[in-house]
Amino acid sequence: MKRVALFGSTGSIGTQALEVIEALGASFSVAALAAGRCTEAFRLQVAKWRPSVIAIGLPDEAKAFEQAEPSWKGRVLSGPEGLAAAVESADIVLNGITGYAGLPVSLAAVGRGKRLALANKESLVAAGPLVMGLAAKHGAEVIPVDSEHSAIFQCMRSGAHGEVERLILTASGGPFRTWDATRVEAASIADALNHPTWKMGPKISIDSATLMNKALEVIEARWIFDVPSSKIEVVVHPQSIVHSMVLFKDQSMIAQLGLPSMKVPIQYALTHPDRAPSDVATWSVDRFHSLNFEVPRHDLFPALTLGMHAAREGGLLGTVLNAANEVAVAEFLAGRIRFLDITRRVASTMNRWRGGTEVSLESVRDADEWARREAIAP
Repeated sequence: MKRVALFGSTGSIGTQALEVIEALGASFSVAALAAGRCTEAFRLQVAKWRPSVIAIGLPDEAKAFEQAEPSWKGRVLSGPEGLAAAVESADIVLNGITGYAGLPVSLAAVGRGKRLALANKESLVAAGPLVMGLAAKHGAEVIPVDSEHSAIFQCMRSGAHGEVERLILTASGGPFRTWDATRVEAASIADALNHPTWKMGPKISIDSATLMNKALEVIEARWIFDVPSSKIEVVVHPQSIVHSMVLFKDQSMIAQLGLPSMKVPIQYALTHPDRAPSDVATWSVDRFHSLNFEVPRHDLFPALTLGMHAAREGGLLGTVLNAANEVAVAEFLAGRIRFLDITRRVASTMNRWRGGTEVSLESVRDADEWARREAIAP
């Protein structure tokens, strides 16, 4: 039986991961559940799965849980101690936390030689060399859960690393794919949250609307697959059936296809190298009758250009991009800036960066803090 520690258990990835684990049956168990807050949804998860370790981000809420549940026999922890205990309790650490806040989980998992099922792309955007370096040192597996990187991970089994000519990430194009610039400039929060294909949390929904999500994925792909940015391409694919592709030197193109469902990459990260049956809707000709591809509109969605630049330059520029974007998205969701101001804030912050390039835990933290302060400024 494989034991799973699930971080971000009440989010979209976390709740679907628990459904996948339940469907897989006795071959997997939930060793630890971790969430930022002790919500009613989290309490229900704990009551159902009875993990040996519970980690709650806010110490006061961890204490409140213990007081409210005197019969609970498991460990209720918070802070670094809770993180360490949750990671140690498991064979597989599924990191479903959104944003830079997920970096400590990724570092803890690979530093202990665990399998990291990674849905937190920001870990690699902010500190790719650090995470992958630790993984290599401690023999940890990093298996992507993002649908695009899971697709590439699966496609890469068709050839050797040295045979890869190009990684091709697909993008749905988001809710504004067919809008003109004037209309996008006036886009509301509700417009930006209305993704045509995927149902996600607000942060990633906004990132998909700006195409910043794809920019982050370019940087993630650069580190997780150890390829230069010149070998990474983004294409718009509105149907979201082809999740990504790999072009090999002999011009063979291997693609991973399927109806949109995060359960497939979640499950594969748990069961790899094996596959198991799933309850995801199966292939039929009426669902796959048309596949279209388009060139991204870099003029209207400059986030892609920013992501390619950060992937090419390396160092701490990815850290700066990610931090500035998190701040700008929060500002937009609070109604303080307009939609297109998000990427303008990110670009402005990146342009002002004059820091070093050495990637260490301390330098990543410093760059992240600097970028968050700078991104608040108009």
